[in-house]
Amino acid sequence: MKAKLGMSPIAWWNDDLAELSDDVSLEECLRQSRSAGFTGMEKGRRFPDDPDIMLPILKAADVTLCGGWFSGTLVDEDISANQDRIQPMIDLFKAVDAPCIVYGEVGRSIQGDRSKPLASKPRLSDDEMKAYAVKVTRFGEWCADQGMPLSYHHHMAAVVETEPELDAFMNHSGPGIPLLLDAGHLAFAGGDVLRAIDNHHARINHVHVRDIRRSVVESLDRGKQSFLDAVALGAFTVPGDGSLDFGAIVQALADYGYEGWFVVEAEQDPRANPPLRMAQVGHAELMQVMTAADYTVETQGFPTH
Repeated sequence: MKAKLGMSPIAWWNDDLAELSDDVSLEECLRQSRSAGFTGMEKGRRFPDDPDIMLPILKAADVTLCGGWFSGTLVDEDISANQDRIQPMIDLFKAVDAPCIVYGEVGRSIQGDRSKPLASKPRLSDDEMKAYAVKVTRFGEWCADQGMPLSYHHHMAAVVETEPELDAFMNHSGPGIPLLLDAGHLAFAGGDVLRAIDNHHARINHVHVRDIRRSVVESLDRGKQSFLDAVALGAFTVPGDGSLDFGAIVQALADYGYEGWFVVEAEQDPRANPPLRMAQVGHAELMQVMTAADYTVETQGFPTH
Protein backbone atom coordinates (compact mmCIF):
# COMPACT_ATOMS: atom_id res chain seq x y z
CA MET A 1 0.00 0.00 0.00
CA LYS A 2 1.09 3.53 -0.73
CA ALA A 3 1.10 6.54 1.56
CA LYS A 4 2.12 10.16 1.19
CA LEU A 5 3.32 12.39 4.03
CA GLY A 6 2.40 16.05 4.20
CA MET A 7 2.34 18.93 6.65
CA SER A 8 0.20 21.92 7.44
CA PRO A 9 1.85 25.36 7.53
CA ILE A 10 0.06 26.05 10.82
CA ALA A 11 3.25 24.90 12.57
CA TRP A 12 4.92 28.01 11.09
CA TRP A 13 2.05 30.55 10.92
CA ASN A 14 -1.09 30.44 13.05
CA ASP A 15 -4.01 32.34 11.53
CA ASP A 16 -5.87 32.68 14.85
CA LEU A 17 -2.98 33.31 17.23
CA ALA A 18 -0.44 35.70 15.73
CA GLU A 19 1.89 35.15 18.67
CA LEU A 20 2.24 31.50 17.61
CA SER A 21 3.79 32.31 14.25
CA ASP A 22 7.31 32.24 12.85
CA ASP A 23 8.26 35.14 10.61
CA VAL A 24 9.30 32.88 7.74
CA SER A 25 8.42 33.03 4.07
CA LEU A 26 6.36 30.46 2.22
CA GLU A 27 9.51 29.32 0.46
CA GLU A 28 11.35 28.77 3.75
CA CYS A 29 8.37 26.93 5.22
CA LEU A 30 8.31 24.59 2.21
CA ARG A 31 12.10 24.15 2.32
CA GLN A 32 12.08 23.16 5.98
CA SER A 33 9.20 20.73 5.58
CA ARG A 34 10.75 19.13 2.49
CA SER A 35 14.14 18.83 4.17
CA ALA A 36 12.45 16.85 6.94
CA GLY A 37 11.12 14.42 4.33
CA PHE A 38 7.56 15.63 3.69
CA THR A 39 6.44 15.78 0.08
CA GLY A 40 3.19 17.74 0.52
CA MET A 41 1.94 20.89 2.18
CA GLU A 42 -1.62 22.01 2.82
CA LYS A 43 -2.53 25.54 1.79
CA GLY A 44 -2.01 28.37 4.24
CA ARG A 45 -2.51 32.11 4.24
CA ARG A 46 0.86 32.89 2.65
CA PHE A 47 0.15 30.78 -0.41
CA PRO A 48 -0.74 32.65 -3.61
CA ASP A 49 -4.20 32.09 -5.05
CA ASP A 50 -2.99 32.20 -8.64
CA PRO A 51 -1.89 28.76 -9.94
CA ASP A 52 0.58 30.39 -12.33
CA ILE A 53 2.36 31.82 -9.29
CA MET A 54 1.87 28.85 -6.98
CA LEU A 55 3.05 26.08 -9.31
CA PRO A 56 6.61 27.42 -9.81
CA ILE A 57 6.96 27.83 -6.03
CA LEU A 58 5.81 24.26 -5.43
CA LYS A 59 8.06 22.94 -8.20
CA ALA A 60 11.12 24.76 -6.86
CA ALA A 61 10.48 23.25 -3.41
CA ASP A 62 9.69 19.79 -4.85
CA VAL A 63 6.41 19.80 -2.91
CA THR A 64 2.81 19.20 -3.96
CA LEU A 65 -0.29 20.90 -2.55
CA CYS A 66 -1.98 18.17 -0.51
CA GLY A 67 -5.13 19.94 0.64
CA GLY A 68 -6.38 23.09 2.30
CA TRP A 69 -9.08 24.44 4.59
CA PHE A 70 -12.38 25.93 3.43
CA SER A 71 -14.42 27.74 6.09
CA GLY A 72 -17.91 26.40 5.47
CA THR A 73 -21.09 27.92 6.87
CA LEU A 74 -23.70 25.37 5.84
CA VAL A 75 -25.09 25.02 9.34
CA ASP A 76 -26.54 28.52 8.92
CA GLU A 77 -26.20 29.63 5.30
CA ASP A 78 -27.45 28.47 1.93
CA ILE A 79 -25.59 26.01 -0.25
CA SER A 80 -25.46 28.64 -3.00
CA ALA A 81 -23.55 31.09 -0.80
CA ASN A 82 -20.95 28.42 -0.03
CA GLN A 83 -20.77 27.42 -3.70
CA ASP A 84 -19.94 30.99 -4.66
CA ARG A 85 -17.18 31.19 -2.04
CA ILE A 86 -15.60 27.82 -2.76
CA GLN A 87 -15.62 28.00 -6.57
CA PRO A 88 -12.33 29.95 -6.85
CA MET A 89 -10.72 27.43 -4.48
CA ILE A 90 -11.99 24.53 -6.59
CA ASP A 91 -10.53 26.15 -9.71
CA LEU A 92 -7.18 26.70 -7.98
CA PHE A 93 -6.97 23.21 -6.48
CA LYS A 94 -7.80 21.58 -9.80
CA ALA A 95 -5.12 23.65 -11.53
CA VAL A 96 -2.42 22.49 -9.09
CA ASP A 97 -3.73 18.90 -8.90
CA ALA A 98 -4.57 18.91 -5.19
CA PRO A 99 -6.38 15.79 -3.88
CA CYS A 100 -9.21 17.45 -1.94
CA ILE A 101 -10.51 20.52 -0.12
CA VAL A 102 -10.89 20.23 3.64
CA TYR A 103 -14.37 21.34 4.72
CA GLY A 104 -14.31 22.90 8.17
CA GLU A 105 -17.62 24.13 9.59
CA VAL A 106 -17.24 27.57 11.14
CA GLY A 107 -20.93 28.38 11.44
CA ARG A 108 -21.73 28.74 15.17
CA SER A 109 -18.21 27.52 15.96
CA ILE A 110 -16.26 29.04 18.85
CA GLN A 111 -12.90 27.66 17.70
CA GLY A 112 -11.54 31.11 16.86
CA ASP A 113 -13.03 33.00 19.83
CA ARG A 114 -10.75 33.09 22.84
CA SER A 115 -13.52 34.54 25.00
CA LYS A 116 -15.71 31.42 24.62
CA PRO A 117 -14.87 28.44 26.87
CA LEU A 118 -14.78 24.93 25.44
CA ALA A 119 -17.92 23.95 27.35
CA SER A 120 -19.94 26.53 25.41
CA LYS A 121 -19.46 24.79 22.06
CA PRO A 122 -22.51 24.74 19.76
CA ARG A 123 -24.75 21.68 19.84
CA LEU A 124 -27.29 20.53 17.28
CA SER A 125 -30.54 18.76 18.06
CA ASP A 126 -31.12 15.40 16.41
CA ASP A 127 -33.30 17.01 13.75
CA GLU A 128 -30.78 19.80 13.18
CA MET A 129 -27.94 17.29 12.80
CA LYS A 130 -29.91 15.26 10.28
CA ALA A 131 -30.79 18.32 8.19
CA TYR A 132 -27.19 19.59 8.41
CA ALA A 133 -25.70 16.26 7.33
CA VAL A 134 -28.04 16.03 4.34
CA LYS A 135 -27.13 19.59 3.34
CA VAL A 136 -23.38 18.98 3.62
CA THR A 137 -23.77 15.81 1.54
CA ARG A 138 -25.46 17.77 -1.24
CA PHE A 139 -22.68 20.33 -1.11
CA GLY A 140 -20.03 17.61 -1.22
CA GLU A 141 -21.72 16.01 -4.22
CA TRP A 142 -21.78 19.36 -6.01
CA CYS A 143 -18.06 19.94 -5.33
CA ALA A 144 -17.22 16.45 -6.59
CA ASP A 145 -19.21 17.20 -9.74
CA GLN A 146 -16.98 20.25 -10.24
CA GLY A 147 -13.98 17.93 -10.12
CA MET A 148 -12.80 18.48 -6.54
CA PRO A 149 -13.84 16.19 -3.66
CA LEU A 150 -14.26 17.51 -0.13
CA SER A 151 -13.05 15.96 3.10
CA TYR A 152 -15.17 16.75 6.17
CA HIS A 153 -13.12 17.83 9.19
CA HIS A 154 -14.70 17.13 12.60
CA HIS A 155 -13.24 19.81 14.86
CA MET A 156 -13.01 20.92 18.45
CA ALA A 157 -15.45 23.73 19.35
CA ALA A 158 -17.57 23.15 16.22
CA VAL A 159 -20.96 21.51 15.66
CA VAL A 160 -19.34 18.12 14.97
CA GLU A 161 -16.75 17.70 17.71
CA THR A 162 -17.41 14.60 19.83
CA GLU A 163 -17.46 10.98 18.72
CA PRO A 164 -21.27 10.73 19.17
CA GLU A 165 -21.65 13.87 17.05
CA LEU A 166 -19.37 12.41 14.42
CA ASP A 167 -21.33 9.15 14.44
CA ALA A 168 -24.61 11.05 14.03
CA PHE A 169 -23.22 13.16 11.21
CA MET A 170 -21.88 10.12 9.40
CA ASN A 171 -25.13 8.22 9.92
CA HIS A 172 -27.23 10.99 8.37
CA SER A 173 -24.80 12.03 5.63
CA GLY A 174 -23.85 10.04 2.55
CA PRO A 175 -20.78 8.97 0.57
CA GLY A 176 -20.93 12.28 -1.28
CA ILE A 177 -19.14 13.83 1.69
CA PRO A 178 -15.97 11.88 2.58
CA LEU A 179 -14.35 12.13 6.01
CA LEU A 180 -11.11 13.63 7.19
CA LEU A 181 -10.05 11.66 10.27
CA ASP A 182 -8.15 13.88 12.70
CA ALA A 183 -6.74 11.75 15.50
CA GLY A 184 -5.82 14.70 17.70
CA HIS A 185 -9.15 16.49 17.52
CA LEU A 186 -11.07 13.29 18.23
CA ALA A 187 -8.86 12.35 21.17
CA PHE A 188 -9.09 15.90 22.55
CA ALA A 189 -12.90 15.56 22.37
CA GLY A 190 -12.74 12.33 24.40
CA GLY A 191 -13.34 10.02 21.45
CA ASP A 192 -11.84 6.62 20.65
CA VAL A 193 -9.78 7.01 17.46
CA LEU A 194 -9.55 3.29 16.72
CA ARG A 195 -13.30 2.83 17.14
CA ALA A 196 -13.95 5.76 14.81
CA ILE A 197 -11.73 4.11 12.18
CA ASP A 198 -13.64 0.86 12.61
CA ASN A 199 -16.95 2.66 12.22
CA HIS A 200 -16.14 5.07 9.40
CA HIS A 201 -13.16 3.71 7.47
CA ALA A 202 -15.14 3.39 4.24
CA ARG A 203 -15.56 7.17 4.04
CA ILE A 204 -12.06 8.29 5.12
CA ASN A 205 -10.23 9.99 2.22
CA HIS A 206 -7.76 12.19 4.14
CA VAL A 207 -5.99 11.82 7.50
CA HIS A 208 -4.51 14.37 9.89
CA VAL A 209 -1.91 12.77 12.13
CA ARG A 210 -2.08 15.33 14.91
CA ASP A 211 -0.90 14.26 18.37
CA ILE A 212 -2.01 15.63 21.74
CA ARG A 213 -0.29 16.21 25.04
CA ARG A 214 -2.81 14.45 27.25
CA SER A 215 -1.55 16.13 30.41
CA VAL A 216 -2.37 19.53 28.92
CA VAL A 217 -5.78 18.42 27.62
CA GLU A 218 -6.78 16.84 30.93
CA SER A 219 -5.69 19.87 32.97
CA LEU A 220 -7.94 22.28 31.06
CA ASP A 221 -10.85 23.97 32.80
CA ARG A 222 -13.36 23.61 29.98
CA GLY A 223 -15.80 25.91 31.72
CA LYS A 224 -13.30 28.76 31.56
CA GLN A 225 -10.65 28.03 28.93
CA SER A 226 -11.15 28.23 25.18
CA PHE A 227 -9.91 26.14 22.29
CA LEU A 228 -7.29 28.79 21.50
CA ASP A 229 -6.19 28.77 25.15
CA ALA A 230 -5.63 25.03 24.80
CA VAL A 231 -3.58 25.55 21.63
CA ALA A 232 -1.45 28.21 23.30
CA LEU A 233 -0.84 25.90 26.27
CA GLY A 234 0.48 23.18 23.94
CA ALA A 235 -2.44 20.78 23.64
CA PHE A 236 -1.28 19.68 20.17
CA THR A 237 2.03 18.39 18.87
CA VAL A 238 3.50 16.10 16.22
CA PRO A 239 3.45 12.29 16.27
CA GLY A 240 6.23 10.98 18.45
CA ASP A 241 6.06 13.94 20.84
CA GLY A 242 2.65 13.35 22.38
CA SER A 243 0.36 10.78 23.93
CA LEU A 244 -1.34 8.95 21.04
CA ASP A 245 -0.32 5.53 19.74
CA PHE A 246 0.20 6.22 16.06
CA GLY A 247 1.49 2.71 15.53
CA ALA A 248 -1.98 1.40 16.33
CA ILE A 249 -3.76 4.20 14.44
CA VAL A 250 -1.75 3.75 11.25
CA GLN A 251 -2.05 -0.05 11.47
CA ALA A 252 -5.84 0.25 11.78
CA LEU A 253 -5.99 2.40 8.66
CA ALA A 254 -3.70 -0.03 6.83
CA ASP A 255 -5.90 -2.96 7.85
CA TYR A 256 -8.82 -1.28 6.07
CA GLY A 257 -6.73 -0.53 2.99
CA TYR A 258 -6.47 3.25 3.38
CA GLU A 259 -4.08 4.78 0.87
CA GLY A 260 -3.36 8.46 0.51
CA TRP A 261 -2.22 11.43 2.53
CA PHE A 262 -1.20 11.46 6.18
CA VAL A 263 -0.81 15.14 7.08
CA VAL A 264 0.88 16.44 10.22
CA GLU A 265 -1.09 19.40 11.53
CA ALA A 266 0.28 20.51 14.87
CA GLU A 267 -0.17 24.14 15.85
CA GLN A 268 1.97 25.17 18.81
CA ASP A 269 4.46 27.83 19.89
CA PRO A 270 7.26 27.79 17.29
CA ARG A 271 9.70 29.33 19.76
CA ALA A 272 9.32 26.50 22.24
CA ASN A 273 8.84 23.91 19.50
CA PRO A 274 10.82 24.95 16.39
CA PRO A 275 8.86 23.82 13.30
CA LEU A 276 11.81 22.22 11.53
CA ARG A 277 12.79 20.15 14.55
CA MET A 278 9.19 19.14 15.15
CA ALA A 279 8.82 18.23 11.47
CA GLN A 280 11.84 15.96 11.80
CA VAL A 281 10.41 14.31 14.93
CA GLY A 282 7.03 13.77 13.27
CA HIS A 283 8.51 12.39 10.07
CA ALA A 284 10.78 9.96 11.92
CA GLU A 285 7.85 8.62 13.96
CA LEU A 286 5.60 8.29 10.92
CA MET A 287 8.25 6.49 8.87
CA GLN A 288 8.69 4.00 11.70
CA VAL A 289 4.98 3.24 12.07
CA MET A 290 4.37 3.31 8.30
CA THR A 291 7.08 0.74 7.74
CA ALA A 292 5.66 -1.47 10.48
CA ALA A 293 2.23 -1.28 8.80
CA ASP A 294 3.72 -2.24 5.39
CA TYR A 295 3.14 1.12 3.77
CA THR A 296 5.40 2.30 0.99
CA VAL A 297 5.89 6.01 1.53
CA GLU A 298 6.21 7.98 -1.68
CA THR A 299 9.32 10.15 -1.85
CA GLN A 300 8.53 12.19 -4.96
CA GLY A 301 7.27 15.67 -4.28
CA PHE A 302 6.23 17.84 -7.21
CA PRO A 303 4.84 15.61 -9.97
CA THR A 304 7.04 15.25 -13.03
CA HIS A 305 4.29 14.17 -15.43
